[in-house]
Amino acid sequence: MAIAKKVTINDVAHAAGVSVATVSLVLSGKGRISMATGERVNQAIEALGFVRNRQAASLRGAQTGVIGLIVGDLSSPFYAELAAGVIESLESQGKMVFLTQGGRKGEHMLQRFDTLVSQGVDGVVIAGAVDRASELRDKAEDSGVPLVFASRASYLEDVDLIRPDNMQAAQMLTEHLIRRGHQRIAWLGGQSTSLTRAERVGGYCATLLKYGLPFHSEWVVECETSQRQAAEAFSHLLRHNPTITAVVCYNNVVAMGAWLGMLRSGWQSGDESLESYYEQRVALAAFAEVPESALEDAPMSWAITPAREMGQSVAARMLERIDSGKNVVKNQIMPPRLVSTK
Repeated sequence: MAIAKKVTINDVAHAAGVSVATVSLVLSGKGRISMATGERVNQAIEALGFVRNRQAASLRGAQTGVIGLIVGDLSSPFYAELAAGVIESLESQGKMVFLTQGGRKGEHMLQRFDTLVSQGVDGVVIAGAVDRASELRDKAEDSGVPLVFASRASYLEDVDLIRPDNMQAAQMLTEHLIRRGHQRIAWLGGQSTSLTRAERVGGYCATLLKYGLPFHSEWVVECETSQRQAAEAFSHLLRHNPTITAVVCYNNVVAMGAWLGMLRSGWQSGDESLESYYEQRVALAAFAEVPESALEDAPMSWAITPAREMGQSVAARMLERIDSGKNVVKNQIMPPRLVSTK
C-alpha cells in the first residue's frame, strides 16, 4: 500500500499561486495580506489537506528563538568574521541562528529571505552588498519581521544598517603616511564597480587635497584581489612612477602582493624613503579585512575595522528590534583603528 505524500507549505504556495512567505504570513496572521489572497491560500490549504503543525502554530504569535542570517559570501574573510560575531552573540543569549548564503552579488537574497520567513524566524540579518535592498526592506515590513543590514559600504538608505567608516579609515591611513613625511602617495587595488573601494579612494583623495599634495589619476591603479596580480600591478606602478614614496592598498591580500612585488623588484619597505630616491624605498599602508591576529608580519600600517565586533553590534541591534517590536531605523558606523606591524 502506497504511503500518501505529506503536503508541504511549498505545495500550498504553488496551488495558491503565491510565495512560501505569503503562505507563512497567512498561517501566522502577521503582515499585510489582502483578504482575497488570504482566502486563496486557505482554499488551497483545505483542498490539499495541509496540516497546520506546531511550527505553524508557533508563528501565530510566540517567538521561535531562531534568527536568520544571510551572508553574501562566506569565503570573504570580513563577512566570515562578522558572521562569527553575530552567531556567538546570539547563541550566548539562547538564540539559534539559521545561516545561509545569498550570493556574492546578492542574487539569491530574496529567495533566501522567503525561505527564512517561511521557517518562522524572529528576525533576519543580511550581511553583504545587495542590489535589491529596497525589495527586501518592503518584504520585511509586509511580513512584520525585523531586518538588520550589515555591510562594508553605505549603499543603503532608510534601513537598519551597521557598517564601517571607509572614508575615515582611508583618511587615517593617508594622513598617517603624510605625517611620516610622504608627499607622493599612490593607490593600489580594488575594482571601480566596488562601492567600498569608491568610499576608500574618496577618503584618500580628500586627504591629499586637504594637505595640498599632488594627485595623478595614473597613481590610482585597479587590480583584482590576488597577490600575483597585485605584485605585477605594484611593480608596473613604481617602474613608471619611480618618485612615488608610499602606496595605500585596497585590502590585506593586495598589500601582501605589493610587498612581494616590492621584494622581487629590489625595492625596500620603510619610512626612510625620503632620505634618498636612489635607495628605492617605499612605505605601504592597507585596509585589513582579517582580524589583527591574522595579519602577516610585514612592515606596513593597517586600518582595521573589527568585523567580529561589528557582528556583535548587529546581534545586539537585532535583539533590541525583537524585544521592542518597533521598526525604528538606525544607521550605526563602526570606527576604524590604526595598527602598525613595523
